[in-house]
Amino acid sequence: MSMLKNLKYMLNKSITKRGAIMKRRDFIKIGAAGAAASTLAAPAVAQGIRQWNMVTAWPKNLPGPGVAAQMLADRITTLSGGRITVKLHAAGELVPGRGVFDAVSEGTAELYHAVPAYWGSKSKGILLFGSQPFGLRADEQFGWLYHGGGQALYDEIYARFNLKPFLCGNSGPQWQGWFRDEIHSLDDLKGLKFRTTGLASEMCSKIGMAVQAMGPRDMFQALQTGALDAGEFIGPWTDSAIGFYQVAKNYYWPGVGEPSSAEECAINATAYAELPDDLKQAVSFACESLYNPVWTEYTTKHAKALAQMVANEGVQVRNLPADVIAAMGAAAAEVMAELAEDEDELVRRITASFTEYRDSVGSYMSYADNGQMNARAKVLGY
Repeated sequence: MSMLKNLKYMLNKSITKRGAIMKRRDFIKIGAAGAAASTLAAPAVAQGIRQWNMVTAWPKNLPGPGVAAQMLADRITTLSGGRITVKLHAAGELVPGRGVFDAVSEGTAELYHAVPAYWGSKSKGILLFGSQPFGLRADEQFGWLYHGGGQALYDEIYARFNLKPFLCGNSGPQWQGWFRDEIHSLDDLKGLKFRTTGLASEMCSKIGMAVQAMGPRDMFQALQTGALDAGEFIGPWTDSAIGFYQVAKNYYWPGVGEPSSAEECAINATAYAELPDDLKQAVSFACESLYNPVWTEYTTKHAKALAQMVANEGVQVRNLPADVIAAMGAAAAEVMAELAEDEDELVRRITASFTEYRDSVGSYMSYADNGQMNARAKVLGY
């Protein structure tokens, strides 16, 4: 049996153990990172068994990314035949959520689960592999990496940090966010305190918004106290579990800042290089095979969560005003133009590859998926 067939056979037999959805009070209480990170033992390699530690940017079993991280840990363990056992550590258990990149780069842990949108301070080129304002959809993002040359560039920029990256999921179209007050025009956004990440933060800054970066716990509290006027995190499934609807009722779309948001697994490059070829394939296939299941689970559960919030929680779904969308589009174009002229030659190459793929596939999508969806909406109303 070929390696790929064997992996698929093992995958079909595996049973993913899903963690129960945690209530908001269970996962917003994330403390500072413990001292355990400094005493983390090196992976045991006894009788060919490697014990890997996965650190994540998420509270444990957070609906959406927290669940997806556990799925990946379980899948790597299963597809490796138990020769790699992966133990998941939620944000704050070994290192803070935003500390996972450095922890894996330095060898404190073997792999992490997060999103590229968090690593702009490392290189702006990294941000393109996660999401882009007015950018790629989830299927297009996967297509760029696997069929448009994106993976080689993804590998090249992460190699600077001793990391081997893989995409392993996508949350689909994100919403523009939760707003305490209704937005009527672009003027209402001037100076508005707004939480977002990645290239979307640069787009929002260019139109006069006061962008702030913070985790979901802090975002909830800031909206509650008025320290924040609005913010976006992921989408209805995850957002409803956190309880953002309790502190802001206006839920705006479309989320032009992040038409999709890829989730990633990055592995310490030294640890990855030490794997035999069959285990490298097992790890790669574990990540690749989760992309669509994670994406489609988000889609299914986003829909259910949104309907529930509208019906039972008083949430008002609102369209961004036309002048806001136009201004954001112009700002997004400026962001991409700046990346195309970045002083880092690799960032310029990544931007050129992304732009070429976006333009080529976008032209086709205007006839294919967009045409189909427009026809369906016009004739059937959904």
